This record gives sequence, structure tokens and C-alpha cells, in this order.
Amino acid sequence: MDLVPALEEPLKKVVGPATAKVMAEHLDLHTVGDLLHHYPRRYAERGELTRLADLPLDEHVTVVAQVASARILKFNGGRGQRLEVTITDGSGQVQLVFFGRGIHKPHKDLLPGTRAMFAGKVSVFNRKMQLAHPAYELLRAEGDEVGEAVGSWAGAQLPIYPATAKLESWKIAKSVDMVLPSAQEAQDPLPPALRDGRGLIPLTEALLKIHRPHSKADIEAARDRLKWDEAFVLQVALARRRYADAQLPAVARRPRSGGLLDAFDAKLPFTLTEGQEKVSKEIFDDLATEHPMHRLLQGEVGSGKTMVALRAMLAVVDAGGQAAMLAPTEVLAQQHHRSIVEMMGELAEGGMLGGAEHATKVTLLTGSMGAAARRQALLDLVTGEAGIVIGTHALIEDKVQFHDLGLVVVDEQHRFGVEQRDALRGKGKQPPHLLVMTATPIPRTVAMTVFGDLETSVLDQLPAGRSPIASHVVPAEDKPHFLARAWERVREEVENGHQAYVVCPRIGDDADEAADPKKAKKAEKKAEEEATAEKRPPLAVVEVAEQLARGPLSGLTVEVLHGRMQPDDKDAVMRRFAAGETQVLVATTVIEVGVNVPNATAMVIMDADRFGVSQLHQLRGRVGRGSAPGLCLLVTDMPEASPARGRLGAVASTLDGFELSRIDLEQRREGDVLGQAQSGVRSSLRMLAVIEDEEIIAAAREEAVTVVSDDPELERLPALRTALDALLDAEREQYLDKG
Repeated sequence: MDLVPALEEPLKKVVGPATAKVMAEHLDLHTVGDLLHHYPRRYAERGELTRLADLPLDEHVTVVAQVASARILKFNGGRGQRLEVTITDGSGQVQLVFFGRGIHKPHKDLLPGTRAMFAGKVSVFNRKMQLAHPAYELLRAEGDEVGEAVGSWAGAQLPIYPATAKLESWKIAKSVDMVLPSAQEAQDPLPPALRDGRGLIPLTEALLKIHRPHSKADIEAARDRLKWDEAFVLQVALARRRYADAQLPAVARRPRSGGLLDAFDAKLPFTLTEGQEKVSKEIFDDLATEHPMHRLLQGEVGSGKTMVALRAMLAVVDAGGQAAMLAPTEVLAQQHHRSIVEMMGELAEGGMLGGAEHATKVTLLTGSMGAAARRQALLDLVTGEAGIVIGTHALIEDKVQFHDLGLVVVDEQHRFGVEQRDALRGKGKQPPHLLVMTATPIPRTVAMTVFGDLETSVLDQLPAGRSPIASHVVPAEDKPHFLARAWERVREEVENGHQAYVVCPRIGDDADEAADPKKAKKAEKKAEEEATAEKRPPLAVVEVAEQLARGPLSGLTVEVLHGRMQPDDKDAVMRRFAAGETQVLVATTVIEVGVNVPNATAMVIMDADRFGVSQLHQLRGRVGRGSAPGLCLLVTDMPEASPARGRLGAVASTLDGFELSRIDLEQRREGDVLGQAQSGVRSSLRMLAVIEDEEIIAAAREEAVTVVSDDPELERLPALRTALDALLDAEREQYLDKG
């Protein structure tokens, strides 16, 4: 993992400027060390062939196969000719096509029985899989020194590298040969005791074996070792953050008996679930310490996270501090403000006639407030009149001052820039306690990797009275009568006194996009792509609402809600829907989190295949929040055998968010999941898979805690310290710090 001078040498000095330029632009590889850590994606055995039957369409692939036949065909009245080569692996066949003057060399090279590596983009022509003008490298028989073979790869395992159309796998392999001697100079970041105790091979040996293995055992030993490097160095970075945070001072906020919290608990019309009690205790224990709490509260949609967060905020107010709740959107901030004021009743009327004895003021602060309301809100914060403030990023502007900020609750933190969260944390006299909430279930390993600087609490129990949600896939293309039935079901729910959501992926009012040349160009390009892919553009809120109001839902009150509306208009629409005046709300994903209308029982998600698994689960959580059962219909045009339909089937088959998050993670690249928390940490997860390698991540976390508590500055482990610097420059470390 470590970069020493030899490994820091620019690639252009070793592989030449042309190859180095392609590597930098297309693979983000700049130094000898970068290339050494560009590991093979898989291996092809010399004696075996890869499965051609499984090739993915429209992707650049590298395959090892044998030529079955080759023939030259004339076309265009004999003026043009093409070479068609059929390659096989036993599982299937793929056609290679070469045109014009480019056919002479492959015609000479690719004789029946010849084995070679081929690289190109997979397409379909006349219902057959083909590679047009693929690059190829002949594989000579062992011991055959004729021509330029891949004979320098002595082992039976041929490495297949993540490649690009500009640079084939075997060219990368030849460049790796040039830098491989430098692997001897890589310093080993793992402490010797850890390496020996876990039976791991040294780093230099691992780098040689991953690139030039002689056997499957070599690959296995190298992967085990390199996964540990990635897991351990990252966990050390996180453990050091936790250690540094634990040294910070904070004001202990102990709930006092007979205060606001007790008065609130006494008026609750229900008892807290066992999970809410347990998580509340963990939070109160953290708040009582003189170091800032850093806790992640993750819970299923509707598991009562807001209730837990509110009780923590009341405890802080009781202890003389203020609490701020940061929401990702104005709609959600207004929703939280309404529901918290409702839950607290007269306890939220501090300083007002009729307010209870222990009451405090609950203030809303958003960017779109009028000047007078904003002035009053700012005054309430700086004087301490408002014990609780709820807002958007407007809360972290320089001019917003708190009297004594004791707790920050961040809702759905993955929607915030890290700088925003950090700015709010800097507003207390001492660092405030921090509670991060998410309704996106996160597998344990991701929590340990992405949110590794936070302790984790999980709410996996739904409060009593929550209703089950039935989910079904509606194949609109195959069975149009199913979609007609979906609208009948919506009408039935409304006739029974309930309400419904219809969710669309796009807003559809493109007028303002056209006014912005950049947006217009982008929209035009997208439309072209969709046309060439023979896909229609995604359905839009504005158009769908009009069609429903005129057609299947005529006579019902239908309104639209989307992110481009004025904040006051959005709030007015949500108020009407919450009050039951609007029967059907056609919206974008602006309703994805936090929107709570217990009377809404049905949701139809249009073009459901365009949403991710976790997003569909979030959206579905908006129904079934009252005593009546919920219904979620996932409408799609995708064919039954497609991966997209499989994904929708998974969502329809379970309400377990943790199970769905695993499915989601397995279907996406690690980087997508780790997102901004891993921003800039390009080299951190090349070998490690956060789902499959749960045991390694958990063990690395334990080892990292031991190492850091024993030697926080890593003075006795200089190679590990250097590896950490290579992984995390100052900016990257801040990303991990802020999560």
C-alpha cells in the first residue's frame, strides 16, 4: 500500500509517454505504485476457455477463446470485403468482424484452432453476438518462442486487467512487467505481529503473486493479503478519527428529572417500543459524557427515529442547551417542524400564553422565509428563547448564531455536503453532540466502512399500529390491463376515504431547462441517447398528473409536487394533502423521506425500474403509516427476464430494508455505495468487497482499535503511517472525519 520513491516514479518514465497518457486519462493511473495496485479483474487458465455465453452487451470485454472458422465475404457488388471469424469456448460462439484493408493480418493470424485473447465491445448483429474489429493477442503453445507471445507470463493463469478500448488487457500486462521489479521496494504497512498472527504473506510477495500467479493458490494468498491492506489502513484512519474525537471536550447534557422530557413522556398516548427505549438509553449515556457523541441512528422506514431524536433534543434543552435538527429539503424541514410541534403540543409554546410550565420554543429556519420571520427566528436562536430549531442548510450560514448549541441531529445525512455538516458542528461553544439519522438500512460492513467514525444504533422494530404494505410489480408493457387495474385500486382507496401518491422520475416542465443553454444541450443529448437506445424518455409528473386527471382518475382532486416549485407552494400542497383536501399527489422523489401522512394508503411508482432498490424502499415507506394496510404498485415496461424486473421483484418480495440493502449493494459498484465518504480515496477499495468480506472488515476494525489506542500517532509503525498518508491526504482525511 505504501508509496516510496521508486513507487512514486511517474509512469511516463517507465512505460513511455503515450501509454502513460492513456493510463492517466482512462484508468487514473499516474505512478508505478498506482499500476502495481491495478490488480487483474480475473484470470483465464491457459488450458481452459472463458464462457462466451455470459458476455454482457455494450461492454468492453477481454476473452480467451479458440478460432473455429474464418471466411472472407464480399459485399457491395464485390467492391467491399469482410473477414468473419467465429470463436468458441464450448459454452457459446461469438463472431468477430474485420472490414476493408484491416482484414489481411487477422486473416493470416486467426487460423482455425488458434487460441488468442480478444478485446472489444460486445454488440448484436443479425441476432448474433459479435465483436467488430477486436484487438487480439495470440497465445502460443508453451515453449513456442515464435512471435511476440504472452509467453512472459510464465504461469498457467493469464491475468485479465480492467482495461479500456484504448488500452487492452495484454498491453497493461506488459506495462506491469516493466514495473514489477519495483514491488520489492514496497514497504509493508501491516505490523509484523498482525501479519504473522493472521498468516498473511508479505506485501512484496502478494504484489508478485497477484500479477503473475503460477496457481490458484497464489491468487488466493495474494488476495487475502491485499484485502487486509485495504481494510486495515482504512480502519486505522477511522480509528484515529474516533480517537481524536474522544479527546475533544463537550458539555455533558444529563436529562433532569421533572423537566421537559418527563412532561413529554407523560403525555405520550403510546408506550415506546423496546428498541426505542434501548437506543434512547445509548444516546442518553453518550450525552452524559464530557466528550462529543458521534452516533449513527439507522432504522427502518417508520421505526420511530424522529421520536427517539426528539426525546434526545428535549433532554438537551432540559440540561440548558439548544438542539438543532438539519433536514435535506425545505419540504422535510417544514414536515419535521409541523410533526414535532404537534407531538409536543403546549410544550412547544414556550413564552406564549397557554404554554406549559416547562415549555420551550420550536423554531423553523429555512432559506425561503420572509425577512421579518427570519429576523425573529435568528433572535430566538441567539437569545436561547428557542430550545429546538429545525431547518435546512440555512442553519449553517455565518450569520446564524446559537446561544448554546448542545446537540445537532442530521436527518438523512448522505444528502448533505460534508462541509455543511462540519460547519454546523462548529457553531457550539464546545463541539456539540452529534446524532446522524438514516432510514436507508446499511449493512453492518458498510456502516463500519463509511460511517466508521460513528457508533451505530439500530431501530429494527416497527411501532405497534403500523400496517403491512403489500407490493406488486405491474408489467405495463406485457399486460396493459394490469395498469388499468392499478388506477382502479387507487380510486377504490380514495373512495374508502384514503389518499394516494403517484411517483414519477421526472418533472417534465422543460421550459426553464430550455432557457439554460447548458441544460438544454444536456437534455438534447439525453433525448438522443434515449432515442438510439429505443427507450422512451422517463414519465414526467406534470404530464402524468394531466393524463390521470383527464382519464382514469377524473373527478378526484389531483395535485403535483416537485423540487422546482416555490417553497411556499410546496408547503401549501403538502398541507392540503396532509389535511386530506387533496386525494392524489403526483410527485417526484421529493416525498422520499420524512413525509408523514398516515391517511395515505396507496402508492403507484411509474417507471419503477429507473429507481434504485433502496430508493424504492424509501418511497414505499410513505404508505401504511396509519392503521389501514398499505399498497405499493411498481409499474414497469421492462421485459420479464431483465435484471431491472428482477430488482423490482426483490423489492416486492420483502419489506426487510436490510435484506434489500444487501441486494442493492451486490448490484452496484462499491464506489457508488461508499459515495462521498470515500471521495478521493481512489485506491482504498480495489480488492475488498464490503458484503463478501464482512469478517475481514470486522477483524481489521478490532486490530485498528488496538493499534491506535496503543500508539495514536503510529510513531512505532512508520510504514503504516506512510501508507495512511498515501491513502488520505489532508482533504481525504476531512472527508472521513465528516462522513
